[in-house]
Amino acid sequence: MLIDSYLKDSIEVDVDAISDGKNILIAGIMEHIEEAGIHSGDSTCTLPPYSLSEKIIENIKKQTVKLARALNVKGLLNIQFAIQNNNIFLLEVNPRSSRTVPFVAKATGNQIVKIASKVVMGQKLKLNELKKQKGNFIAIKEPVFPFKRFPNVDTILGPEMKSTGEVMAIDKSFESAFIKCQLAASNPLPQKGTLFVSVKDTDKAKILPVIRSFSKQGFKILATSGTAQFLLDGGVKTKIINKVSQGSPHCVDALLEDKIDIVINTTETRKSINDSFGIRRTALIKNIPYSLTVSGARACINSIKRLKAEDITVNPITNFH
Repeated sequence: MLIDSYLKDSIEVDVDAISDGKNILIAGIMEHIEEAGIHSGDSTCTLPPYSLSEKIIENIKKQTVKLARALNVKGLLNIQFAIQNNNIFLLEVNPRSSRTVPFVAKATGNQIVKIASKVVMGQKLKLNELKKQKGNFIAIKEPVFPFKRFPNVDTILGPEMKSTGEVMAIDKSFESAFIKCQLAASNPLPQKGTLFVSVKDTDKAKILPVIRSFSKQGFKILATSGTAQFLLDGGVKTKIINKVSQGSPHCVDALLEDKIDIVINTTETRKSINDSFGIRRTALIKNIPYSLTVSGARACINSIKRLKAEDITVNPITNFH
């Protein structure tokens, strides 16, 4: 019998490292944008971490070294942590290569697989084998999903992996790299228009400053009754629109009629997930960008601000290595 405990509102972190049983090199520490609970293969993640404190990062490094030595790993290992209220929880340790290794190698310019292969064959690690980065940069990995090929599949994410590919972007700021990722994943962010928002009760306090930012950037706000009342009480000018269950004209009608440019939709109960299926599915079919988490929505508005303030630049990846 396996009993899991769900860590609510926690940040997931992936670590790729190489160990010879004694010496350990940490190839990359990646912070997920989505909260823990979504499969790591379906999460957008950043390298280096974009919001973790130096103290947390140092503790993660120490724990990685201790785990690698205790398990006597020789070769690559991948560790997944969750951070909740500055407490570090261990989710799992995999004494093998992970799907993030190609991303880490490309982002850092280090030949991680080559180094690990030598260790597996019996060579000892040299502590200077991983080159340090020059300058500041951030790399982001964004999953790509096949949802359009399957008519009745929901786009909501969970512990089962659904993505079938990924794209990567690199830039000097989180926002610029995030914009590039959305473009590469065929999910460009709008600079103006109408935002539709419908979030679960536990997300309302967290989403308020995000929606305020959208409003300040000139977006018109549409929301279902419960979310709309909360936003109005919080001083955000909001127009109420019907849920599908309340009859036309409702939010899916507005999506079909191209009256909505971006969607934020978070759900919790089975009923609310089922009720909001049409929103997510229609946004997908109409190529309307959508976010299913508060953290994702926050990344979107911060990136839209950057997009409006300055042009995107393209640089050779060697500039960052």
